[in-house]
Amino acid sequence: MAFTASNHSTSLMANAIRALAMDAVQQANSGHPGAPMGMADIAVALWSRHLKHNPGNPHWADRDRFVLSNGHGSMLIYALLHLTGYALPMSELRNFRQLHSKTPGHPEVGITPGVETTTGPLGQGITNAVGFALAEKLLANEFNRPGHTIVDHHTYAFLGDGCLMEGISHEACALAGAWKLNKLIALYDDNGISIDGQVQPWFIDDTPKRFASYGWNVIANVDGHDVDAVDAAIAQAKLADKPTLICCKTTIGKGSPNRGGTAKAHGEALGAEEIKLTREALGWTSEPFVIPETVYEHWDARHSGLAAESKWVDAFEAYGKAYPELALEYVRRVEGQLPKNFAQVAVDAALAAHTKAETVASRKASQIALEAFTKALPELLGGSADLTGSVFTNTASTPALRFDGAGAVVTKDGQPGRHINYGVREFGMAAIMNGVALHGGFIPYGGTFLTFSDYSRNAVRMAALMKLRVVHVFTHDSIGLGEDGPTHQSVEHVASLRLIPGLDVWRPADTAETAIAWTCALLNHDRPTALVLSRHNLPYAPKSGLDDISKGAYVLAEPSEVGLKKKAQAVIIATGSEVSLALHAQQLLAQKKVAVRVVSMPSTTVFDRQSEAYKTSVLPKGLPRIAVEMGVTGGWWKYGCAAVVGLDTYGESAPAPVLFKHFGFTADNVVATVLRALKR
Repeated sequence: MAFTASNHSTSLMANAIRALAMDAVQQANSGHPGAPMGMADIAVALWSRHLKHNPGNPHWADRDRFVLSNGHGSMLIYALLHLTGYALPMSELRNFRQLHSKTPGHPEVGITPGVETTTGPLGQGITNAVGFALAEKLLANEFNRPGHTIVDHHTYAFLGDGCLMEGISHEACALAGAWKLNKLIALYDDNGISIDGQVQPWFIDDTPKRFASYGWNVIANVDGHDVDAVDAAIAQAKLADKPTLICCKTTIGKGSPNRGGTAKAHGEALGAEEIKLTREALGWTSEPFVIPETVYEHWDARHSGLAAESKWVDAFEAYGKAYPELALEYVRRVEGQLPKNFAQVAVDAALAAHTKAETVASRKASQIALEAFTKALPELLGGSADLTGSVFTNTASTPALRFDGAGAVVTKDGQPGRHINYGVREFGMAAIMNGVALHGGFIPYGGTFLTFSDYSRNAVRMAALMKLRVVHVFTHDSIGLGEDGPTHQSVEHVASLRLIPGLDVWRPADTAETAIAWTCALLNHDRPTALVLSRHNLPYAPKSGLDDISKGAYVLAEPSEVGLKKKAQAVIIATGSEVSLALHAQQLLAQKKVAVRVVSMPSTTVFDRQSEAYKTSVLPKGLPRIAVEMGVTGGWWKYGCAAVVGLDTYGESAPAPVLFKHFGFTADNVVATVLRALKR
């Protein structure tokens, strides 16, 4: 936190942001100058008078989190990071929106030091912020002790009209109010402009009343160009016992004589002549990309940030002396490291599944694995979108998360809640989980039906883009859902999820594959995972070992295992519930003296990363390959399949066994398909 500056210096500080924004957008001939210019004074109030951060250590655990939800205004955060002293030199601002720069078109976590989350898809930034604030609250409840407060920071979010129009903002902000996330403060840039112009014809919400109805503290009608007024509103918000929305009336493109207050300032360069006029109107005499040294001095947060972190380090050292085990656990958690005994827990879970060889739905197999993992990993934070009894994401170690009337965590039998009832909010759940993962201290997972992954898809994609350890439990994975019919029967969803770069998709066939899929998901520090699970029971697939399952595909059964002493003539590849179908077909083919290998491929995405030697060992060259999966066939042709037993149409409403027969998911049809591929 820097010092409180005078009105003259705050004007200079704000105008520095405006100048950098319009100059960078002009040089790139691309970008959005209007939001940074309009929100510059709000940024001065927050960043120079309230934000607790250290430019020298962007990863300090107890820093405040800042989220620019209206991420198209990225030059705002780049200007702030540069001016306050982060490792973002002026050369990077000059390189705005250019290849391999640290100033991409929208803020990206991991690219720019000080950026907390990747924003751009409107509404998701504020939803990530809810996840940040939730994680802070839960960690504070778990680790703080009387006289030792080591988790105590705020989450601030800037957002615009577009964020509030997106439906996800309703989902997330309603939950923030229900959870009484008093450390969450959102500053709304109420400028009344979007790309298409004045928003009044299509955005008539009474935003203050809307947020009040969510249970938020609302501070309305704040002059967003009065730094002192915004400062006072933030100070007031920090005293509230609930999340706060500060409604800041602003002018988009503030300072631009001809484009300020219009949609022309939103998403295009102002132009050389208008920039010249804007400089004159602002009294800004410096050349493009030149900031006076006195302005840098006003903005510089390096000394105050180092002092704030040093104070916290001293407090944490005292905490460590008083509670050494808790201190070690806190460090492990925020660093994202798994306990030393995790490997043994994972091995035991897989071996137990292998030994018991139970016939259960893979959604139940997931819960069985979770019972072991949630007991061993207190950082696992589960939840579901109003489907807990169907997706089985709850365990004995994860009582439901509850808050009392004052917003304190309600415990059950001495345990704080670790399973979240998100309500019917799939998109909100997924994006909140992203925020929780970004904050650190937890590994979030959440469940819904696979067909509803469409609702959460963009947040799943953002998790992959940000390389977050988030686990999506998608159950009721096929026409095996039965009577609920095609609206709920997933056909294209597995193939669609496999197309998302950086997302591991698992469709396990039994309890052992499910336990190993969970293990891989938890070991993945840099990618999210989708677990695709059945509603109907799946028999255990006998196997000689478990080692190769983690490679995404493995040889499950050779011809010798069904009494044939000849080499395989074909390979049947199957996933999930269709593995048992492939094994049955193998037996029937053996009766016809046709030898086939059965390959279980629970994760195509993981298998595709294996060495060519391993892939060839599983899928030998020269042998016809037949894939079997209850879904669209398109993705299987890349494996050189001669045929695919799949489903390139929607399902029907009927009991699952009837549907399996109707759509050709029978051993006899697989046998016939193999014989055709062999021209027999």
